Parts: sequence; C-alpha cells; structure tokens
Amino acid sequence: MSADILAGVKPAPTSDVETAAVLQRNHDGDLVTATEEENLQRGLHERHLSMLGIAGAIGTGLFLGLGQSVQTGGPLGALLGYATIGLVVCAVQFALGEVAALLPVTGAFVRHAEFLVDPAWGFAIGWNLVYGNILSIPSEITAICVLFEFWTDINPSVWIIIFIVLTTVVGLCFVRVFGEVEFWFALLKILLVVFLIILGLVINLGGIPGTERIGFRYWKNPGPFVEYIASGNWGKFLGYWSVMTSAVFSFAGVESIAMAAAETRNPQRAIPKACKNVFIRILVFYILAILIVGMLVRSDDERLNDQSGSAGQSPFVIAASAAGIPAIPSVVNAVVITSAWSASNQSLLAGTRVLYGLALKRQAPQIFLRTTSWGVPYVCVLFFTCFMFLSFMSLSNGAMTVFWWLVDLTAAGVLVSWSSILLNHIRLRLAMKKQGIPIERLPWHNSWTFYSSCVGLFMTLLILFTGGFRVFTKGNWDPVGFVSSYLDIPLVIAAYFIWKFVKKTKIVSLSDIPLHDAFKKSEEDHEVVS
Repeated sequence: MSADILAGVKPAPTSDVETAAVLQRNHDGDLVTATEEENLQRGLHERHLSMLGIAGAIGTGLFLGLGQSVQTGGPLGALLGYATIGLVVCAVQFALGEVAALLPVTGAFVRHAEFLVDPAWGFAIGWNLVYGNILSIPSEITAICVLFEFWTDINPSVWIIIFIVLTTVVGLCFVRVFGEVEFWFALLKILLVVFLIILGLVINLGGIPGTERIGFRYWKNPGPFVEYIASGNWGKFLGYWSVMTSAVFSFAGVESIAMAAAETRNPQRAIPKACKNVFIRILVFYILAILIVGMLVRSDDERLNDQSGSAGQSPFVIAASAAGIPAIPSVVNAVVITSAWSASNQSLLAGTRVLYGLALKRQAPQIFLRTTSWGVPYVCVLFFTCFMFLSFMSLSNGAMTVFWWLVDLTAAGVLVSWSSILLNHIRLRLAMKKQGIPIERLPWHNSWTFYSSCVGLFMTLLILFTGGFRVFTKGNWDPVGFVSSYLDIPLVIAAYFIWKFVKKTKIVSLSDIPLHDAFKKSEEDHEVVS
C-alpha cells in the first residue's frame, strides 16, 4: 500500500477520517498523503510564488522600521547588519528550495522536519508556527487601525470588522484568487519601494528645488556607527548586533513561499526559481533602502522616536517633509496599510496550511482536514478567524499594551523556523551521502549550499540566543523583554519532548530516510509535468 500511494495511486476511501489518515509511511514522518493530493488544488503559479515571498517580506519593517535601525546602529552599522542577515536569508532560501523541490508538501519545512529529522520536531515546529501566525493576524489588523488614525477619527472597531471580513473572505477563496490578490499587493509595494529609493536619491543629490546636496554627510556627522549601551568599539559592535537581530524580523516571511507547495503547479521548477528570485529582489530592495535611509536621515534625528506607528516615523517621510513634499506621508501610509493587510493574508495562508498538515499527521484534530469543493481548508480558516477578534483589544490602551507584548513573544519563532529549514537541508544532504545518492538527482541543487546551511544554522542559533542581550547589561534588566525574547525557546523544546514522550518517536536514522522512494516519486511527477 505504501508503494502505491508513493506512486500516486489513491486507495479507495472508507471514510473522511480514514482517507485522511492514509499515509505513505508507517510512522509520523511521511511524504504526501492521498488526501492532500485529492483535496488540495494546484492553483498557484510561479509568478504567484515569487510575489508571495516578496509580499511577506516587504512590509512595515521596510517602510517604518529602517529608521530605528539607523538610530540604533548608525548608517554603516545598519547597512552591515542587514547585509549579514541577507546572507543568512540566502542560505535559508536556497536550503528551502532544494528540499521543497524534492518534497513539495503542504506545510513545507514542518513536514520536512518530520521526514528528515524527527516527527516530534515537526510537531513542535508546526504548533510554534500556528500560534505565531494566530497572533500575527490580529496584530496586523491592529496596525491597520493605528494607520487609519493618520487620516480619520472613525471608531477603530469599524476598520477591525472590515478587515476581519476581508481577510476571511480572501482566505476562503480558491488559492489562485489569493495568489492574485497577493500578486498585485506585492507589485504595489515593489513600485513604492522603487519610487522611494529613487525619490531618496533625488533628495540626497539636491534634485528638489530649494534643497542642497546631502551625500554621505551624515556618515561623517554624527558618524557611521552609533555607540549602543556601551562606549567605544564595543558599543559600536553592540549597535551593529542589535540591528542584525531586528533585521531578522524585517526579512521574516520569505520562508512562506513553500507553505502551499501542494497547491503549486510544477513545484519542482516553480519553488526553486521563486526562492532564488525572491532572495535577490528582497536583498536588493533592503540593502538599497537602508543605504538611502542612512544617507537621508541623521541617526540622532528625534523624529525617528515617534511611537505612533504611523507614516510620520518613516525615514522616507521625514526626508520628503524636509524637502517640502507634503503628499508623501499619505502615499506611504496608504501603501503601509495594504502591506499590513497583505501580511495578515500571508499569515493566514501559512498558518492554515501548517495546521492542515498537522491534522494530516494526527497532530491536530481531524476536523481541520475538511476542505471546500475548490480545495481550501475552510475549518482551518474559520479557526484562525476566531482569533482575529483579539484585534478588539486595541480599543483599550491597557489591553493593547498587553496584546503587543503577546505578539512580541512570537518574534523568536522566525529564527526557530529558519534554523529548522537549515537543519532539514543538512540532514537531507547527509542522508544522500550516506545512501550513495548523488546531488545531481535533486530537482534543484548547488554545490555550495551544504556549507552555507551549516554557517547559516550557526548564525541563526547565535542570534536566537543573544537576541535579548540588552536585558543582561547593567541597569537594563527588563522581565518583559526577557520573556518576549526567550519564551519561545522553552515552548518549542517542551512541545518536542512532550510529543516524543507520548508517541515514543526517535530521531530518524540517516540510512532509514526513504530517499530512494522520494526521488522516484519526484522524477515521476517531473515526467508527467514535462
């Protein structure tokens, strides 16, 4: 039976639950289930995937957050921090592309972890992603309410209801409709980024009447680095390091490309190409943007401390206002609103597909396996919709403070996810070597990616464990900051050992990973597509 399913033959279903439970292997670390192939529709095209990654990574972190990075690390410190994380993202994207092209399953690296590492690790990573995305959606809707206050005093509850309904409707649509919505939002954001970069260059070079050329003036005074917490070179290094940790969250979302792999046409070709293209575009956008911001705004500009969350704190808006261009704040605010909603759509897609994947493995209630006739896991979507109403906590200032603290708890989850992606790739390559399978058999491969994954894994773990370093410095202890930086670590570890104890799972031996079956299935699928 296992061989039949692996070859794509679907057994006759006896019931919904039994059909859902039919797996390719006799333990929890399997490949594609018959239910997954039957119920989910491949509606995403290559262009959708590329834009999904861009839509997830270009958001409030780019439009509003770059100024804080310049303020903390200085123009050069911020540039180096983003460049460093950009290289880590390169390792993550190429690792994800290689594994997902071979194993195009819903839930991507969560299911890869079950297959290549340990079913208990997949369980821990999966639920970590679910709760992170559950909190992410209402946080984005709350951000939308704050952004609308830039224009109007309409009761925020109106915007909350509107965007809960819009997000749910998009989530219930055929996945191709979702892909189209995100495609156009991503295109809008790309156009704004290009516009802001060009505008920044024009302002910097004195192209606006009545303004003078700035050049690299602010790299000299106040200077290329900012001394953060400590003084001297050590303080400058800490400024750089704090930028690098915040840059992680600006890049977060690029890993969502492969979450809907089972709903992607020709994933062996589409996923690798999307991973490569998204990495290049995102890196170029962020590096150019942080370079321009460091040239436009002084690192000690007090306007960067604006805590309103509106467009007023954007370094691009600060520079445009100084140059006498009053329309820019409204333009940026409008696109940031679409960015926030786009990010909530991304979280809904990623979270629901992971939850669906967990249900396939009986690691979540079987009711989450129910799908619409057009292949959308609607129970998962409605489950996430229930938590969107947490957005109403923003109507109370005290509750909003607590809410944002809860959202901060999920931040380290990005690094946990990246670490898992890199570990999956390392295990795949080691298993291939153990079983004598040449890397040329991979649908997509690069000779250097094993080494980049090793370095990337070291960096992600280092940043994860030092992300809250500020609370350990003299006079800066903050219990809330400590919890928000490190709570995710024990939660993931606890989930791993609980499932391991309950199900008696073991780390999969490199020689026991059924790669020959996986390669056979991948090559057969590739022949069908060709």
